Amino acid sequence: MITTISGFDRIGEENAFAVLARAQALAAQGRSVINLGIGQPDFATPDHIVEAAIKALKDGHHGYTDARGIPPVREAVARYTHARTGVEVSPDNVLVVPGGKVTMFAAILMMGEPGAEILYPDPGFPIYRSMIEFTGATPVPVPMTEANGFAFRAEDVLARITDKTRLLIVNSPANPTGGVTPRAEIDALAQGLERHPHVAILSDEIYERMTYAADGPADTHISLLTYPALRDRLILLNGWSKTWAMTGWRMGWAIWPDALIDKARKLAVNAWSCVNAPSQWAGIAALDGPQDAVDTMMAAFAKRRRLTVDGLNRLPGVTCIEPEGAFYAFANITGTGRKAKPLASDLLEETGVALIGGPDFGTFGEGYIRVSYAASEAQIEEALQRMEAFLTR
Repeated sequence: MITTISGFDRIGEENAFAVLARAQALAAQGRSVINLGIGQPDFATPDHIVEAAIKALKDGHHGYTDARGIPPVREAVARYTHARTGVEVSPDNVLVVPGGKVTMFAAILMMGEPGAEILYPDPGFPIYRSMIEFTGATPVPVPMTEANGFAFRAEDVLARITDKTRLLIVNSPANPTGGVTPRAEIDALAQGLERHPHVAILSDEIYERMTYAADGPADTHISLLTYPALRDRLILLNGWSKTWAMTGWRMGWAIWPDALIDKARKLAVNAWSCVNAPSQWAGIAALDGPQDAVDTMMAAFAKRRRLTVDGLNRLPGVTCIEPEGAFYAFANITGTGRKAKPLASDLLEETGVALIGGPDFGTFGEGYIRVSYAASEAQIEEALQRMEAFLTR
């Protein structure tokens, strides 16, 4: 009889992919399905990025590369980071990885073990808790509340730190809520963390280009990398998937502190060897090339955000605050009298609208559904009409 080690019984998953699979199965049956569940831009990867990958293939970039990433892509990440944050980063501290999740996996695997505690946002990206539990560490949720704009409060985070805390996970702009933590709270957190030098920080900044003001896109992200006192224990997560519509390319990067970069490199050697070569050249083109497509995409997301939030607030029993980042609205459905996951399931099965129930993002997600507005305006409008008809009857 085959047996597995107990850790694999603790590992969870990202239910957005299960919803995606069900939506695709319904579409294959001829059903009309609108997917507002998966966190994926509906734009094509910009042409100059695709051409860079094709050129790399034609130029013979077919083999293994440095496990950290080819020097030119790590240099491009360092340039981009300096341009965005003003912080000088050595390419030697950059690790290019196959997608953003890999950095979460590596950081939590390094810090998590039985007896350790890891703080993470709730509601939050489900892989945080899944990986924490896999390592045997104790997951300590930090509530992200609607009353606080789904941003973290520094005092809530700092109050949960103990001598067992090994890692703090921060995500702003946030998935699934679209919450953005204001500078005052980030300042207070950074200052407070100076009293806890034993705590490493994983700052998930994959949505750093996706922030908004009332009238449209606003490039207002504040990176934890800009706080010098944290640099020697900060792991910064970023990547190409969201900003340049490159989800399927599986391209992410992390900036690791001196004390951890070689451990991360060794994990890469053992687990995935390297990222495929042509995608790395495409990544350089994304970082160094024209950003017009990013600006166009963000302008579209800003319009879709307004359409989505206004439409959700017109639905019976539903309210929705305005997300300040990413491309998600986290709608409060308590007024419907329904639990979130059964409601999301019924909406998919009966109306063909795919959404994600809030509990898939944590205990504090009950009473909410996540709506991705990374879809066309026509699809969003049709989805809202179907939802209204369902909720009205």
